[in-house]
Formats: sequence, structure tokens, C-alpha cells
Amino acid sequence: MLVNMPAPLLDIKNLIINFTSDGETAAAVKNSSFTVEAGQIVAVVGESGSGKSVTSLSVLQLLPVQAVVKGQLLFCKNGQDAIDLTKCSPAEMNAIRGSDIAMIFQEPMTSLNPVFTCGQQVMESLQLHKKMSKAAARHKTIELFEKVKLPNPETMINRYPHQLSGGQKQRVMIAMAMSCNPRLLIADEPTTALDVTVQKTILELIKELQQQNNMGVILITHDLGVVADVADKIVVMYKGEIVEQGTAREVMLHPQHNYTKALLACRPANHPKGKRLPVISDFTEGVRNDEPQHAAYVNNVSTEAAVHPSPILSVQQLSVEFSSRRPLFGKQPPAFKAVNDVSFTVAKGETVGLVGESGCGKTTLGRALLQLVQPTSGKIILNGEDISRLPPAKMRSLRKDLQIVFQDPYGSLNPRITIGSAIMEPLKVHGLLDTRQQRRDKVMELLQKVSLDTSHFNRYPHQFSGGQRQRICIARALALNPAFLIFDESVSALDVSVQAQVLNLINDLKSMFGFTAIFISHDLSVVRYISNRILVMSKGQIVESGDAEEVYNNPQNPYTKTLIEAIPGKALAVSY
Repeated sequence: MLVNMPAPLLDIKNLIINFTSDGETAAAVKNSSFTVEAGQIVAVVGESGSGKSVTSLSVLQLLPVQAVVKGQLLFCKNGQDAIDLTKCSPAEMNAIRGSDIAMIFQEPMTSLNPVFTCGQQVMESLQLHKKMSKAAARHKTIELFEKVKLPNPETMINRYPHQLSGGQKQRVMIAMAMSCNPRLLIADEPTTALDVTVQKTILELIKELQQQNNMGVILITHDLGVVADVADKIVVMYKGEIVEQGTAREVMLHPQHNYTKALLACRPANHPKGKRLPVISDFTEGVRNDEPQHAAYVNNVSTEAAVHPSPILSVQQLSVEFSSRRPLFGKQPPAFKAVNDVSFTVAKGETVGLVGESGCGKTTLGRALLQLVQPTSGKIILNGEDISRLPPAKMRSLRKDLQIVFQDPYGSLNPRITIGSAIMEPLKVHGLLDTRQQRRDKVMELLQKVSLDTSHFNRYPHQFSGGQRQRICIARALALNPAFLIFDESVSALDVSVQAQVLNLINDLKSMFGFTAIFISHDLSVVRYISNRILVMSKGQIVESGDAEEVYNNPQNPYTKTLIEAIPGKALAVSY
């Protein structure tokens, strides 16, 4: 006896997406097919440019006019016969968007309107799709904010996006997406660049809401570890094609495609310290390169630090306070202590990891060391000299020995000048080398050392990927051959494969240039891999410090334990 199986909530059949520009055609998605059932979380995994976000945007018909879509996108609306979304009129799609299919976009700050309160933006969706009155929409919005566990929902609805943290903004986006009880939720990189603890909370929240509403979810990410505990099914995309799909357990424990194996293997969590991280090309090109490019490597750095026990940097009782400009009821409110009585040392040749959640004070501490933020009290002794009270002119002369690689490479590069000019600029400012040709030759040498082509000299920042831009920023920081470097969340928003390349690069360059470094991150697995020692920071204070392996494998402070437990896919130990 034949039993009629219910139709999938979403059935993507033979999807092809091409982009046409100036008479040329580029294939973004190639003949891809997969299904999403009601009550199922399907993770679509792949690097930037793999086609995963383009696929999700096609479901909501949000692709630009240059896109040519072929195939079927069959959506089972309200349990009725499936409709092909590719054939829906604009009016029909407007009715479906936000109501039957909702989307959480990757960057909440650009997705939320900065001139409207968070409450207004959720209420708008309710009033449009559910025809609610303003009072009813307000009451429902407060309920939704409680559901997504935002603090003080009655207050939060009156706040603007810039007044919320990254994790709070993402919760507002989830509340907005869930406001009309959609049958299908698309979450496009909802946790990228968030703290590991916030990331874990957001994923658990999506899972909880999915189970409560029997909702289908497409969860897009570049990190297989992120979806290890929440996905029912995994679809792996590579260069516009689906190379593997199956249950989460099958794909995680028994990956069949080399690309899937690479995504699992290149994560720093559980990877042996001192051994080169594998990258995608090691698997896709069939050649493994486990040996470093240079003789000295991570383990040698520890030896160098032990040989030179005298600190190159000594921070003594450092505090940084920020006072409010607005008096509260005629009284000046107490100053906020971003860094509170912090002391530590860094030995020559050592890499010290500084880890903690957003708002813990780690970035402020890093900038205070470079005198980009003025300390309130304490001492910063570099090579025996207290630089915390140096006059600006003297501090400028020290700049060439103190460099920083910022979190956002695109924001720290001038979009109007070529990357060659950007790297050459510090050489010119500090009067190094005599002629323009000598400086140009130096830039060419640096580009090669960070694995970029010399032909890139005259290109602009927008012509590079995120990983390439981060390499450019590292080359610029190294142009002056600094003795001390600070990496501020330099790999947090990169694909795991690109992250592995940059971490390998940092270790290679460290052995070549011999610099001392502080590596700031919210991800303890990355910090453990790259650092000799770890400092754990919470609420402006260092709550734990010690050898990287010891802190990672045997944490003593409850806060450190929480950070380690939140690392996605930490239990995945792979060896392919």
C-alpha cells in the first residue's frame, strides 16, 4: 500500500544562477538541489563565494537584476500545494516575505534602520502582515523581545540600533524574523564575528524557536563546527556546486568529499600546537604541506622567550576610564572603567593571547599600549622606558616600533589609494629608504612575503577578498620592521580556511622578523594555537593567566571555563 509522503516545506530543484555583466556571464550556482522539511534545520556550509548566500537570496527573490535564475524553488505554503517562487509576481513575493518566509541577515547593523527604534522596526512588520493596531503590535513586540531573551524588553523597544551590542542587535533581527511565525526561516551567517558565548546563545535560541514553531530553518555558515550541535542536515557548497549533503552526523563523522574534510581539518580547535594548520588547497589539490615554510616556527618562539626572560613590555596597574559628557540630573555620573588596574609582562619574542568577550576591555587595553587611548593611571614600560607619559613628538618617533593590525581590514585601508601606496606610506612618513624606487622594491618584497602577487601593487582595496585585505594590513604593519605588534581580532570574521592561512602566515612572518606580539581575540581555540601564554580578561580585569595549553586544557576561573565550553565543535577531533 502506497503512502503519500508530505511534500517538503522547500524543494530546490536544479537551481542555476548566473550573473551577466558587460556581455560576460559568471556562474554563481550550478545545478543545485536540496530539500528542507518542516521542523528541520538544514545547514548550508561553504566559504565566501561558494554560492550559499546567493542560493538563500534567490528563495526570497532578492537577487539583483543582473541575475538569471533557472530551476524550481517549490515552497509548500500553509500545507497546501507547493508554489514555484521563481514564478511569483512582485506582489505575491511581498506577501510571502516576512510572513511565510523570513530572513536574518549577516550584518544586523546594516540590516536595521538607524533612524528608527528597534521596537518600531519589529512593530512595522506586525502592522503590515498581521494588520495589528499600534498598541497590539507594541505588546507583541515586548513579548518577542522577552522570547529572544533581550534584557529589559520595555526599555529595549525604545532604543536605537547603535545603543545595542552586536549580540543584542542580532536578537532584535531574530525577533523581527519570528514576529509573523514564518514557516521557513533563513539565517545568513547569524553568528559571524560574535563572541563564542553569544554565538552559542544565538544558535540555541534559533533551535528553541524552531522546535516551538515546527519551523524549517536554512542556517548558512562557513564553519562546520558552528552547526555541529544544532543542524539536522548539512549541505556543503564549493564553487557554486553542492559537493556533499547528508545528515549532520554522517557529514561530521564520515565526510566523503575532500572539501568537507578540509573545512573540518583547518579549524584550530583540537589542532596540535606548533604544527601547521592545513588549508583547502592541501585537500583539493591532493598535496599536504605540513611543514612550515621557514625553519624557525612556533615551538622556537617559546625557546626564544625563555632565553630572553627580561620583559620587552611591562604593564603596571594600568587603568583606562571613560567619563560621560552628559550630567545626570545635574550630577556627573561615575566614570566607566574599561581597564581596571591591569598588570602583566611580555617577554621578547613571545606571543601573548588576550581573550575575552566584547566589552571586556581587551581592545581598549591594546590601544592604550599604543597610546591611541590615553591611560588614566599606571605605567607602560617598553624597553625600560615609561611611554605612558611621553610627549606626542617623542611618541611619534616610537610608532615605527609599535604597530597594530585592526579587526576590519577594509575599514583600516583608504579606499582611494592603491594598496602599494598604502604599504609605502609608513616608509615615507618615517623617512626610511632614500628613493621611491627603493621603497617600491621594499613593498614588492613585503607583498611576496604575505603571499600576494607583485602585480597587485596598483590595485585598490575593494578588488581584494577579506583574507587578502588582511594580508595587506599585515604587510603594512611589517613595513617598518616593528619590534612589537598587536593583532586586534584580526581573524575573527574570516572563513575558517582563510583564517588558517592567515594564522600560518603570522607564524611564518614571526619566525622571519622576530617580532613580539599581543594577539587579541574572543576565540580561545585560536588564541591557544597562536600564543605562548594567555591572559583572560573580564569586566576590565585579568581574571586568569598562564601557559596557553594549561589555560585551555585546565582552566581555573569559571569565566574561562564558560568561554571554552562555548567553542563551537570543540569535541571534533579530525585527522584526514
